[in-house]
Amino acid sequence: MRTTRSLPGSPTASTSRRTLLGASLAVAGTGLLGACSSGTGSGSGHGGHGAGGSAPQGYVDPAGPEVEAAERRRGSGPVRSVRLTAAATALELGDRTVKSWSYGGDLPGKEVRVTAGDTLALTLANHLPEATSLHWHGLALRNDMDGVPGLTQKPIAPGADFTYRFAVTHPGTYWFHPHSGTQQDRGLYAPLIVDDPKEPLSYDKEWVIVLDDWVDGVDGSTPDAVLKELSSGMDHGGGSGGSGGGHSGHDMSAMSGTDASPSKGARTGAGTGPSRMMMGATSELLGGDAGDVAYPHYLINGRTPEAPSSFKARPGDRIRLRIINAGGDTAFRVALGGHEMTVTHTDGFPVRPAKTDALLLGMGERYDVLVTAGDGVFPLTALAEGKKRTAMAVLRTGSGAAPSPTSRPAELTGKLVTADRLRPAESVALPSAEPDRTLSLTLTGSMEKYDWAFDGKPYTADQRHPVGAGERVRLVFRNHTKMWHPVHLHGHTFALSGGAAGARKDTAIVRPGETVTTDFEADNPGLWMVHCHNIYHSEAGMMTVLGYRK
Repeated sequence: MRTTRSLPGSPTASTSRRTLLGASLAVAGTGLLGACSSGTGSGSGHGGHGAGGSAPQGYVDPAGPEVEAAERRRGSGPVRSVRLTAAATALELGDRTVKSWSYGGDLPGKEVRVTAGDTLALTLANHLPEATSLHWHGLALRNDMDGVPGLTQKPIAPGADFTYRFAVTHPGTYWFHPHSGTQQDRGLYAPLIVDDPKEPLSYDKEWVIVLDDWVDGVDGSTPDAVLKELSSGMDHGGGSGGSGGGHSGHDMSAMSGTDASPSKGARTGAGTGPSRMMMGATSELLGGDAGDVAYPHYLINGRTPEAPSSFKARPGDRIRLRIINAGGDTAFRVALGGHEMTVTHTDGFPVRPAKTDALLLGMGERYDVLVTAGDGVFPLTALAEGKKRTAMAVLRTGSGAAPSPTSRPAELTGKLVTADRLRPAESVALPSAEPDRTLSLTLTGSMEKYDWAFDGKPYTADQRHPVGAGERVRLVFRNHTKMWHPVHLHGHTFALSGGAAGARKDTAIVRPGETVTTDFEADNPGLWMVHCHNIYHSEAGMMTVLGYRK
């Protein structure tokens, strides 16, 4: 088996996404923060001690004995120590430079690579002007290391640091990012690759691909200003739809702006840049409106298509692509010109190999695919679905000119394998069983009011949907909005279609009017977030918590 890798594991990087509606909301909802020990906010933190504080009566504490026992069962392997610094910095996007926040001055942050069975000890030093955190997207880890301020830990204050320490048990493609406000829609994200010590795949090279939509630092825009505009934006010409009305305002003829363009003349909430509100972007694949935000740039591995990143290989090389969507509001349709892809994993878990020309990734989703490299220069194109813009990188195995920045390989409109068509590898298929408990979550809200929520109730940190340790839990998502939502479950993976036939995932696209049924084993005690991985929807309130009963 040949598994030489062109991207060596390096000790840094990070990325995050959503948190609570604000630290004040969390404090108001529960006494968690006041009960936390001094290990996690102002000063040096040490993993595993007092990260969560006291859970509401009757629920497992994020740092309680049940969590400690689960961690002991995972074992303790060799320690992989990493130090990471989050700071404001200038970032080169290939053909332009912007001011933003990042890990170590890199975009994406340098990947962290460990082997399944290792213990990761990563110390995050916060040099940002506000508090932050780290969420380990896709990992089934101990609850007090999950990185949700106000729920599982104190926020990491400016000037402080915190050490995340936990056993890493399952190989796969993951990533990490803040769970603090809109921070992840800056440059705070990075891959986390967990190698399999008994890797069954044979390949020559590995290409880690991180997709992103970019607004921070462009013409005065910031993610916080974008959220402010979205929250009040329909006041300058939007529709009047109520809760459940969806994005009907996006394609109103009265709105100025062309298809998939921001409205003309409007300003961001901060008044410092052009409007970033998306108008008229629709996608049949996504079932309607494609997104809320008209990003000025779309990136692959931190670079625009005008100055793309390049990956070198030899003709005939078998390449493993690990594709991560770190975007804030954009689904990407991805294809490699001149190549057929074989899907091997989704969200870190193996599937029965499936051939495809293109993939659709919602925010937070990951796919691993294998390709056999042709001879020449080929565009890896990520179409911002419904937004009519692309990101691009280049696979180079021979001589030739780089593809045009607007390249649209034919494979983009070829065969598309979606997650619901994939079947799990036998080794990870969830056993057939009737659920012990069924929880139904209705996705609600509208663009007009920007009141995204579950069951019409915006997030507060004291929300709990009870589950019991050892139960088979059926989690049913019903989308009553006119917008698609990528829904992410922390600390677990679920089986799509509610049974053994469904691919194992932690993030699933739920289209307008659709019901998605998932099953998971309640085998990781604590308080766990469920939320939309559109950062602006989650910050508006589309988050809730599954809580293990004592």
